[in-house]
Amino acid sequence: MSERTIALVTGANKGIGYEIAAGLGALGWSVGVGARDERRRQAAVERLRANGVDAFGVPLDVTDDASATAAARLVEDHAGRLDVLVNNAAVAGGMPQEPTRVDPATVRAVVETNVIGVVRVTNAMMPLLRRSASPRIVNMSSSVGSLTRQSGAAAERTAGPLAVAYSPSKTFLNAVTLQYARELSGTGILINAGCPGYVATDLNGFRGVRTPAQGAAIAIRLATLPDDGPTGGFFDDAGVVPW
Repeated sequence: MSERTIALVTGANKGIGYEIAAGLGALGWSVGVGARDERRRQAAVERLRANGVDAFGVPLDVTDDASATAAARLVEDHAGRLDVLVNNAAVAGGMPQEPTRVDPATVRAVVETNVIGVVRVTNAMMPLLRRSASPRIVNMSSSVGSLTRQSGAAAERTAGPLAVAYSPSKTFLNAVTLQYARELSGTGILINAGCPGYVATDLNGFRGVRTPAQGAAIAIRLATLPDDGPTGGFFDDAGVVPW
């Protein structure tokens, strides 16, 4: 049983996920790098270790039940518990995504990863999180899922382009986060959604204006909340994001 704080970050082989793992590792934590691709996963682990992070690889496809179960078993064998889970893995689904033209299969694939994948991994890891003294769950969302920002006056709309698969998947994820917060109320498990901002990653063709390290900051903050911190909230670097 490790005395270090144990974290698992999904989709951690690149971009924001990698920077979340690096940031948590810089705190002296042991960080699991969850990723599907073996080569990229191992490369990320080696890079993190070269920078002094206690990193370990976790083969994980968030769309696969058996993979999530195996990942939980690996974390249990490695540390016996999990203190922090960061659900970062996500897909955009490709553009354009106008509602009247989208292939329903695109919507289904995005929701499978961005929403059902979060439920799948969270539930697989829940027994290990319950063994932690201060368990935290961070769901990486996006302000494009804010119904308030999507429905405001034109000058207030900061919810990005039409994306009938991706944007509603984040709205769905926010609702799922609230459901978990309601069920886990009083257990000590804090669960929140975080928006990284418009980060330059391959998800958006590197058109974003923020760096992955900047995008990772909200996840690191929510992962390190004190025991009396918020739960069931939606936050970015500036504070509360409207639902």
